[in-house]
Order: sequence, then structure tokens, then C-alpha cells
Amino acid sequence: MLTAWKKTEELAYLNEVSSVPLQQTLRHLQGAFTNFWQKRAKYPTFKSRKKSRRSAEYTSSAFRFREGRLTLAKIAEPLAIVWSRPLPQGARPSTVTVSQDAAGRWFVSLLCEDRPAMPAPVNAAVGIDAGITSLVTLSSGEKIANPGHERRDRERLAKAQRDLARKAKGDGANRAKARLKVGRTYARIADRRRDFLHKLTTRLVRENQTIVIEDLTVRNMLKNRSLARAVSDASWSEMRSMLEYKADWYGRELVVVDRWFPSSKLCSACGTLRSEMPLNVREWTCHCGTTHDRDVNAARNILAAGLAVAACGDGVRPQRITPGGQSSVKQEVVPPPRTRAAAQPRG
Repeated sequence: MLTAWKKTEELAYLNEVSSVPLQQTLRHLQGAFTNFWQKRAKYPTFKSRKKSRRSAEYTSSAFRFREGRLTLAKIAEPLAIVWSRPLPQGARPSTVTVSQDAAGRWFVSLLCEDRPAMPAPVNAAVGIDAGITSLVTLSSGEKIANPGHERRDRERLAKAQRDLARKAKGDGANRAKARLKVGRTYARIADRRRDFLHKLTTRLVRENQTIVIEDLTVRNMLKNRSLARAVSDASWSEMRSMLEYKADWYGRELVVVDRWFPSSKLCSACGTLRSEMPLNVREWTCHCGTTHDRDVNAARNILAAGLAVAACGDGVRPQRITPGGQSSVKQEVVPPPRTRAAAQPRG
């Protein structure tokens, strides 16, 4: 069908590009339909010309990579590329993907065999409690503040979106410029957030052999209209994805604790479980006399539960009356003790 399309007057422009990206597109479409018929995905839909990321995929027969210079099929000269990093020694790219984002920037991605050198194992372990004010709180007591990249550029983004809303809908040049400005603002926010998360996750993976995190339901948290913007800006899902593949690269162990584990209500010193813990209580004192910072205490409990899972495969769900779901730590439900006046919940 592709050969016949090229011979028609309406689709004659398909001859202007290499046939390989067109064939790859049809292969992707076939894969989408296969996933649909096997009930692994929904029915394939058309990409949006204005919202979807433009991309073209070239296999080894449609590009030439020599001495660090990349030449694509039907292009006379090599592409002018600023490389983010050199290719591994002796690596041969098998696939090249050229794409353009909403900010109008072009990217080239080369697929090749690349596995980082395994660092020496370390004995350290860390528990991570994710938050909004402090992006992560470590079991060591360290708190890493949330940079709030979206909040810092909120006024710039709002102005760009207002300018776009004032432009008449259509394919006009002014609306295209305004849409590009919005895309560049979003790209600035995403780039800074991704850079911060890469530095943070790489540090955590390099310094610790075992990393324990919570299984957060970000999708449900986004339904809270008061916290949706802050949760999106924190980007917990992207941070977890980075930890997962970097732990695999570096030979580390990533343990995910059940989302129902009462990390905040549990005393990390004696194992006593409070019956309730409102969000406005940031510091509390247990019956055993230990004063806890809410986030640090949660991170320590997450670490203890994760180490129990790694050691013996124990469960970390809260204790229940019915059999099963026993936790690795003692959880005795007691009435809430007296807290400081500043942390006393209303009502």
C-alpha cells in the first residue's frame, strides 16, 4: 500500500523522505493493533499535529555514523549535532530517532549497547519519605527541599498562556508563535526538574546498596484539587522510574513498601502505633518519651520495613484482626498522646 500511495498525486510528497521512517511507522501501527487485539491496549488513535511529539525512526540501512558524524538517508551533509555525551567505546548504533518537542527543539537519539560499569557494593541503606515541602526526607535525618520549578515560573507560564488564549484559533503565524512560547516555558520547567531528579537519584543510588521507597498512588492524589499542582510539580512517579532503572544499572536493590504501611503513625523507637495522625501534626512525642519529626520518623519506619522485606520477605501491611497482613514491626494501637501545643490538631 505504501508503494501505491507514493504514486498518487495526493501523497506524492512521501517520495521526498526516506522510505525507512515510513515503514517503521507502519510497523508501529501494526504493533499498536496487535496490542489492541490481545487486549493489552486501547484502540489506536491518530496523533495530533499540534500536540504530539514529531519523530522519525531510522534503522541501520538509512543512516551512516562515522567518526562521530551522523548522516541520514536523503540528506547530503552530516547533521550539526551538539552531543550530550560520547558513545561508548566500540558501540554501533542500531536505530536513530529524530524528534522535535513542543518548544521547537530537535533531538537525535541513538540506540546502542551501553551498560555503566558496576561500582563496588556498599553497606549503606536508606529509607525515603516523599513529600511536598521537602521533596524527600531520608532516614538519616536529611531533608532535601522541593525546588518548586513550576512555582518559580508560574507567572511566566500564565502570561504565555494568556497571550495564546487571545490569539484567534486557526493556523495563523501569531498563534503559532504564542503556542511555541508556551511550549518553551513548559520545556524550561521540565528540563530543570529532570536535571534535579537525575542528580538526586544518581546520588542516592551511588551511596546506598538498598533503597526503600513507598508505593504512592500519585493518580489518586492528583484528584485532590488543593494538592494536584504541588504533587505534579514534585514528580514522584518520574523519580521512582529513575530509581528503578538506575538501581538495575548499578546493581542496587530497590524495595517498595506497601502504600498502606502506617509509616507516619508508627513510633520508630518502640513500635507503638497511634490511632490517628492528622497532616497538621509535624512533630509529636510518643509514650516512650521519644520526640519525632513526622517525616524523619516515617523515613526510618520505611527503611525498617524495607529491610525486613529484603531479609525475610515479610509483609509490611498494617496489622489486622483477620489472619495475614502481619507487619515486621510491633504495632500496638494506643490512644493519641499529648502533643505540643503547636502541633495539637484542631477539634
